[in-house]
Amino acid sequence: MFAGVNKNQLRFLMLCAIWGSTWIGTKAGIEAVPPLLFAGTRFTAAGVLLLLYASTRGERARFKIQDGFRFAAVSILMITLCYGPLFWGMQYIDSGTAAVLEMSLTPIALLVFALLLNEEKLDVRRILAIALGVSGLIVLFWPTSPNTSSPTSEAFSGASIWGGLAVASAAFTYGCGSVLARPLLRAYPALFVAGVTTLVGGIVLLIAALAFEPGAISALSGNWGTFAWLGWFFLVIFGSLIGYTTFMRLLRDIGASRAGSYAFVSPVIAVALGAAFFVTCH
Repeated sequence: MFAGVNKNQLRFLMLCAIWGSTWIGTKAGIEAVPPLLFAGTRFTAAGVLLLLYASTRGERARFKIQDGFRFAAVSILMITLCYGPLFWGMQYIDSGTAAVLEMSLTPIALLVFALLLNEEKLDVRRILAIALGVSGLIVLFWPTSPNTSSPTSEAFSGASIWGGLAVASAAFTYGCGSVLARPLLRAYPALFVAGVTTLVGGIVLLIAALAFEPGAISALSGNWGTFAWLGWFFLVIFGSLIGYTTFMRLLRDIGASRAGSYAFVSPVIAVALGAAFFVTCH
């Protein structure tokens, strides 16, 4: 069945399937837990597990001090400044707008930063592929009704505008961090890079949540409910341990813009799973 399909193609298909299904866990989590705390605990736990797993597989690496700044930058950009604004912004804009903003901008951001940092070269086919993918996402997700409501009523004036900007910013911080991560992936094992960046980024998110997020401290009690915990475990195991590490390997092997094209496929999987979930629950 998979004759002629190479390892990176299989990784890409697996990444699309996994990250197309993580919305279920995210939705279950942020409905019951403050978003920054939910993201922070998820990535901190995933980072610890990834580093332990890397150690058991003998993928430990001698850390070079001169790479410390790049590791810190990648961690903050790909985890803290991506998922913090993304989860926060999703509270104030509808899911269709969020999908158009984040999913369509991610491949564009990856290509732009790859070009700026001389990691990739521009060609017509790549431009046409991204344009076609963005057009498809807009057709698929653009809100059809002018009366589409936000998932949460505006907590302050202009909340939906700021929510949209937060979601859009997540695509660019993730794109920049991904391109900056590629030189690290040439020097360190992918598991090690994934473990360090998720751990550092998760800890920063956790600190920010406890310092500034309403309800975060009380939520540490863990009284989240069954669905939120199931979502959390799903995101840790599949979204981070498997999905994030797979993306790192693709980033290393095929480049940022090609690896980031998962954003054109995952939403379709998310829609299909959402329809199935809706039918099952009703």
